Amino acid sequence: MILKWRLSMKGDMPEGLNEKMLFLFKALLDPFILSGFAGAFIASLFWMAAMTKFQVSFAYPFMSIAFVAVLFLSALFFHEPITLGKVLGLILITSGIIVTVKL
Repeated sequence: MILKWRLSMKGDMPEGLNEKMLFLFKALLDPFILSGFAGAFIASLFWMAAMTKFQVSFAYPFMSIAFVAVLFLSALFFHEPITLGKVLGLILITSGIIVTVKL
């Protein structure tokens, strides 16, 4: 979400290779984008810790909860539409999580 927010503020990706590289390099220097990468690194540390306590077949389905969060946060912050297909997809994902974890 942080990447989408900050990159949308920087405009479209330039056409030329040199301009693309400069665009991406400048984006990497953005403190908010760096915080997003730091957050992803910290999340990976927590994932490693979870792997010591749970079976992967139990823990991994919970990663799918991110789809639910992203749908609602993207609608709230970026005014992206919530369509019937997206809602049905979330219902299927959530049902799959429940079936995987409970059965």
